[in-house]
Amino acid sequence: MLRRYGRALTLLGLIVVQAAVVLVSVVFLLLAFALGMVFLYPPHVRLVRGLAQDARRRSAAWTGIVIDPPYLPEPPPPQPGPDGMYRSDRTLYRTPRIPAWSARWTWMLSDPATWRDGLWLLLDPLIKICLLPLLLVVPGRGLRLYALWCELLLAPTTASRLAGQVTHLNQARNLAVGSQAAEMRRIERDLHDGTQARLVAIGMTLGAAEELIDNDPASARALLAKAREASADTLTELRRVIRGIHPPVLAERGLADAVRALAMDSPLAVSVEVDLPHRPEPPVEAAVYFAVSELLANAARHGDARSATVDVRVHDADLRVSVTDDGLGGADPSGGSGLTGIERRLAAFDGVMAITSPPGGPTSVTMDLPRVLPEHWAGNLPRMPRWKAALVVFLWLTAWCPTFPQGVVAAVFKTFEIPTRSWFLALYLPGPWQWPAILLMIAVGVSMYVLALTIPAAHSRGRWMVEASPRRPGFRA
Repeated sequence: MLRRYGRALTLLGLIVVQAAVVLVSVVFLLLAFALGMVFLYPPHVRLVRGLAQDARRRSAAWTGIVIDPPYLPEPPPPQPGPDGMYRSDRTLYRTPRIPAWSARWTWMLSDPATWRDGLWLLLDPLIKICLLPLLLVVPGRGLRLYALWCELLLAPTTASRLAGQVTHLNQARNLAVGSQAAEMRRIERDLHDGTQARLVAIGMTLGAAEELIDNDPASARALLAKAREASADTLTELRRVIRGIHPPVLAERGLADAVRALAMDSPLAVSVEVDLPHRPEPPVEAAVYFAVSELLANAARHGDARSATVDVRVHDADLRVSVTDDGLGGADPSGGSGLTGIERRLAAFDGVMAITSPPGGPTSVTMDLPRVLPEHWAGNLPRMPRWKAALVVFLWLTAWCPTFPQGVVAAVFKTFEIPTRSWFLALYLPGPWQWPAILLMIAVGVSMYVLALTIPAAHSRGRWMVEASPRRPGFRA
């Protein structure tokens, strides 16, 4: 309880800091836009964002309400043109310093979260004063209501969420395109070095047999037999390349049986444990299959392993795959062992890979792919706590009193100088204090209505965001 009182007093003490920041911000904005000193705008934005980020941090630490930063993604660094010059609008520069500064300035100015931070900074002291009785009497509830107020203005907007998703999708697309290009190069290399060379050799053998068929039929028949054997080897090679593109067992039997087939074909003694009640989508199955194939090949080729274990598990809609071998260890993604390619494959599905490979072994690789199984995970969100539901009901039942009778109606009586005071509390105060009291009552009532709307919306944000957003790859109803 003492800690909560201390936190409440800290919030009230920050009003002084916020007032000073407001004054400095007003000066910076006037100098930046009225006198053209635009270099003062970025420091102003960083100062306000610092206070807003501190409020988000306190909200998460004190109440458990996590408020993600809402800012649009930073602009990418400027790239030189064919002539080596950097462009900013219609002007060319020899160095990227000015174009980068201009892009960053425009990014800060055009971000809606920048102006929402400023609005929060202006209104936050008033909200703290309105919450003062609750902070002093029930500090825990007061802190939570304050966190909900911060979430109202400081949480990500729809535009920032979409911008973040677009940036993430662009990165995933680039990784997927890079992986596809690497696969195409591998297939081209396999065909060029294997199948194409065999076909050329078959053609030359058939040409030689054609020349010998009249003068030396026995030699011609021997060459035809060699061509037939080479065609069989070529067919085997083509089947191997086809399996490298998309194995038939993966398409027909699914990931579990495909991994078991890998274990049977591996030179290692591989044990497979699979708990997979639902099949993922084909792209997810392919990414996991080739990742396991690459890891088993690395264990045999580079790790000198003798045995390995493959474990495929699910948790709700998440898929986890672990591959452990008893090899020499020392696996490093930067060593060119194919681990980077696996990371690129998984990144297309928001997947991550963790590697534990000390020198001397063993090597353990864990791959996590979130929400790739056909389960509507949004239906498992917890219901609103009883105290929160009771608070919403209390706000709806009582917000009318300070808003209308003690606020709007009292203002009408004050404006028209109606002598009846009735039960309007503000009208019993000395004259100079009546209007401030009336405005305070209206502000308290409006704040109560805002909180009554914000609390349910904030609680159900996760549910409707999932239901309204496009389904991720691998989702299947």
